[in-house]
Amino acid sequence: MKLRRVTTTAEILKCSDVILELRPHLKGQDLAAMFRKMQPETFRIIYIEEKGRAVAFAGYRDLTMFFSGKTLYIDDLCTLPKYRGKGYGGKLLDYIIREAKENRYDAVTLDSGHHRHDAHRLYLNKGFMIESHHFHMQIRGRKMFEGVKLIKE
Repeated sequence: MKLRRVTTTAEILKCSDVILELRPHLKGQDLAAMFRKMQPETFRIIYIEEKGRAVAFAGYRDLTMFFSGKTLYIDDLCTLPKYRGKGYGGKLLDYIIREAKENRYDAVTLDSGHHRHDAHRLYLNKGFMIESHHFHMQIRGRKMFEGVKLIKE
């Protein structure tokens, strides 16, 4: 298992399967071009590679907010289904939390869909607290949550 930071177009393309696992609404879009637009906003991606394949990733950025001060905000965190249960999500979170502590951030925050129970268990086990609801209004484009079931059957 190798944890790496995306720095090249080839690396972002290597992460496309795991990114699309979490964000299927991006299928057919140029992920490398999106990433290049996000980088000036301090967005960065780390990923875990197994046998040459990106199997887990996290995307995060710097924010400063009245609510939380200097914050590392996690936009995305996902492991491919076949590789879940190996601790990869926890390793990515540990890396981000360590980066926040070493660089004197005030907080690490994230939002998570109501239906992602396994992810919530991980976040709670890592010391995160549920503090709010996230509200979203789609202004244009495809709906991100189209087809998502909010109740686990």
